[in-house]
Amino acid sequence: MKRLALYAFAAVLGTDALVQAQPNVTSPVSAYSYEQRMGTQVPPDLTFLDESGKEVRLGACFSNRPIILVIVQYRCRMLCTEVLNGLVEALRGMPGEPGDQFEVLTISFDIREKPELAAEKKANYLEAYGRPHTAAGWHFLTGNQDAIDALTEATGFRYEYSPKQDIFAHPTGLVILTPHGRVSAYLDGIAFKPNELEQRMAKAAAEEISPPTPAYHRVLLLCYDYDPSTGGYALNVMRAVRLGGFATVAVLASVIFLAWLRSRRDSRKSLMTAG
Repeated sequence: MKRLALYAFAAVLGTDALVQAQPNVTSPVSAYSYEQRMGTQVPPDLTFLDESGKEVRLGACFSNRPIILVIVQYRCRMLCTEVLNGLVEALRGMPGEPGDQFEVLTISFDIREKPELAAEKKANYLEAYGRPHTAAGWHFLTGNQDAIDALTEATGFRYEYSPKQDIFAHPTGLVILTPHGRVSAYLDGIAFKPNELEQRMAKAAAEEISPPTPAYHRVLLLCYDYDPSTGGYALNVMRAVRLGGFATVAVLASVIFLAWLRSRRDSRKSLMTAG
């Protein structure tokens, strides 16, 4: 048992040392992800600009339909593009449409982005979707810092800007809101199953709050990095090694704990037999 414990500590120390030797590797602990705030109300009084430059009160987008909220940077050619592409693919596989069974709110978290860019993105994604008649149900908004801060705070969207590289570290995924604008569910990642998205929206439509996404679902994406040279995702070996190390520790800890319980149980049986 002591030997197992030593192996567990070695796994932690070994993987930490490997990561520390790679300064460009992001630790899964510090990776940016949604802080799931189930049931939180998105402030309806927040104002943004739509793709035509018209001021829009966020509550005006709340109706009797559930809402798919996508927080992105329009200029981002990496994860944000993949999230929107994934959403389009999912929407194609669903029977409902924006403006009919649900609303889609795409909102930029970058204050430098203006309605002109939002209009361009809307045109591109409506074309990709292939259903231009849904334009009234798919909104592309931009806003000031106060509105963005309030929105990201309510939804648990954690992000940070790197001036040196002019990029943001941020989460990927969708937020499903109830018709009254409460956080009902999160779908993490860049690809979304139409049936799962439809199920989550059905719950949101009934003002139900789904359970938080399990941690193991959210951890898987941390093993991969976007590769702009290929347009795909490559395994980050060092990050996977560390995650594997943590998994190994968890398994070993479970084995040690079960062995300890078995040892205690056997000891009690021996005492009872001796008595």
